[in-house]
Amino acid sequence: MSVPHHSLPVLGVALPLEGLRMHRDWILERQRDLEVQDFFWAHVLNGDWKPLANEIKKELDGYQGRLGIHGPFWGFTIDSEDPDVREVVKKRIGQGLDVCAHLGATQMVIHSPYTTWDHNNLDYTPGSRAAIIERVHDTLKNAVKRAEDMGCVMVIENIEDIDPHARVELAKSFNSTAVQVSIDTGHANYAYGSTNGHPVDYYVHAASNMLAHVHLQDTDGHADRHWAPGEGNIQWMEVFRALSRLTSNPRLILELRDKTRVRAGADHLIALGIAE
Repeated sequence: MSVPHHSLPVLGVALPLEGLRMHRDWILERQRDLEVQDFFWAHVLNGDWKPLANEIKKELDGYQGRLGIHGPFWGFTIDSEDPDVREVVKKRIGQGLDVCAHLGATQMVIHSPYTTWDHNNLDYTPGSRAAIIERVHDTLKNAVKRAEDMGCVMVIENIEDIDPHARVELAKSFNSTAVQVSIDTGHANYAYGSTNGHPVDYYVHAASNMLAHVHLQDTDGHADRHWAPGEGNIQWMEVFRALSRLTSNPRLILELRDKTRVRAGADHLIALGIAE
C-alpha cells in the first residue's frame, strides 16, 4: 500500500471509564480520538450521570484530541412507527446530547434504522423508503438543530444494513453538517458473511466523504464479535486503501469487546503499515 508514512491515520479507541484508565497514557501520547462508552444505558441517562461524567473529565486532564460518545440505542429504533415511542427516543437522544455538552464531546454515534427485513421488503410497498426517512426526521429534527448549535455531529452507524447506500442517503437528507455517517467494520463484515451484503470496503466507498467515524473491529462474518483486528477475516489492507481516498478525516475508533486487546489490535494495523 503506497501511503506516505506522514499521512498514516492515527488510531482512536472506544472505552468506558475503566478502559480509559487502562489505556490513558496510550491515548494521551498521541492525543488519539476517544469515544466514551458509558452513556448509552437508560438507567444511567435517567439517573444522576454527572458524577460519572466528572470522573471521566478528570481522567481527560491534558487531553486535546477529538472526543465523542456512543449515544443511546438499546430498546428502540430511530424510525419507530409508534409516535409515542418516538417521543421516548427523542428524550434519549436529547439526554445523549446533554452528556456531549457536559463533556465537550463533538460527536455522538447513533444506530441505523435499516434492518435485514427492510432490505427485502422496502421496495415491495411503494413509499416505504420515504416513510422511514420521514419518521427519522420527526425523531431527530430538534436534536439535529441542537447539535448544529453545539458544534456536535451525530453519525449514523450501520447495524443490520445490507445496502451500504440507504443510510448514506438518510444522512444526506438532513442537509446538515450535524448528521454524517459511521461505519462499523464488524457489522459490515457480518452483513457480508451472513446476509449477502458487500465487503467492508464497499461501505467506505458508499459513504465517501460523508464518513466521519469508523468502529474498527474484526469478525468471522457470522456474529458481532468485536475481536481485535487480525483475529477475524476482514481485509484490512483494502479497507484502509478505501479510507486513504477520503478527505473527511473520519475518526478511526477501535471498538473491542476485550479492552485488554486494544493495543494488540492497534499493533496489528500498525505492523501492516496502514495506521499509527
